[in-house]
Amino acid sequence: MKITDLKCAVIGQNPVVRIVTDEGIDGYGQAESSKPYLKPHVMYYRDRILGRDPTDVERVMLGIRRYGGFKPWGSSVSAIEMALWDIAGKAAGVPVYKLLGGKIRDRVRVYLTGGPEPIQGSDPEDFASHVARIPGMKEGFEICKQGIAFHSPMPHAVPHFTYSDPDGPTLESRGPITERGLNHMVDCVAAMKEVLGDRIGLALDCGPGMMVTDAIRLARALEPYNVMWLEDMITGDYTPYVLADLYRQVTESTSTPIHTGEQIYLRQHFKDLFEKQAINIIGPDPADVGGIAELKWIAEYADLHGILIAPHGVLDGLFGLAAHVQVAATLPRNYIALEYPGAADWWHEIVEGLPDPIVVDGHVQVWDAPGLGVRFVEEEAKKHLSEEDAGFFD
Repeated sequence: MKITDLKCAVIGQNPVVRIVTDEGIDGYGQAESSKPYLKPHVMYYRDRILGRDPTDVERVMLGIRRYGGFKPWGSSVSAIEMALWDIAGKAAGVPVYKLLGGKIRDRVRVYLTGGPEPIQGSDPEDFASHVARIPGMKEGFEICKQGIAFHSPMPHAVPHFTYSDPDGPTLESRGPITERGLNHMVDCVAAMKEVLGDRIGLALDCGPGMMVTDAIRLARALEPYNVMWLEDMITGDYTPYVLADLYRQVTESTSTPIHTGEQIYLRQHFKDLFEKQAINIIGPDPADVGGIAELKWIAEYADLHGILIAPHGVLDGLFGLAAHVQVAATLPRNYIALEYPGAADWWHEIVEGLPDPIVVDGHVQVWDAPGLGVRFVEEEAKKHLSEEDAGFFD
């Protein structure tokens, strides 16, 4: 089998990769909806994979992996890798999880980011009313994640939240947090825990942007609330470095679990975090880290160091969800849950093969169709193609 073409279309906001072969088997991969600009970068790899055997996934990846980078520049490589596994599974007539070593779980736990509706406001009562809707959701989520600190409007919505320049940039916030700011965050968490109790685990997305001293103070102040984790306090989300020594200071100072990793590309950049015991939980995204086999390798290495994994993926779309489920089924016992990707309603009309309903009791049932196990309803999907991408399915 040989690769005869690589195509990319932006459907909605998600770049979608299609790899075409000379045996009539196609494979699909997907990047985050926050990256509609990726198409030229995806197409950069076309000439580097043409003529290759797509079922030799690692051999193809060795030819392109070194051209990627930290989020967002590993996304194209990751989407291509997903599509290669899709082809390999279809060619073998088995689901991708079989090619990754087989599943150890029939259902994979997923967690919710945000809630059924956007949060209104930044006060404790706003957070309480926001999460109060989650226990009633039909999906039965067991874990939810909420944004606070620099992963929320707090730095600009809460007066005197930081000591930073009030005329500084409104994006890429970073700076020392005031006592008032710290107390405000703790009050918001207390309000959410009052609603959720111990029925639904609460994780917190905090940054990046916090100083080490503030990260330690916050983590210690939240110890009585038994939150699932504090995510990306120092680095994360589009910061192209790791800073393991700084994370280690925080992790060693508290019993609150510390989490990072969504921006990291490739296993090599997790090495310091693991070997220095710098964090408790990692959150690589298969759509950024280099793909699903890369994520599995990282999960296994994390397990050797007593580190848990809760993969990132809120924007990965339905093909991204399929990739998540296939690899999550194979991960070791350090797996907690994957971040459930949301998608517009019309996406569910153009993709088939997913369970219905998708999430039951906070889990997704692992399906057994070959490859990633999902496919486009082409006639419906074509309605969402731009004029530029009209030939995507040809």
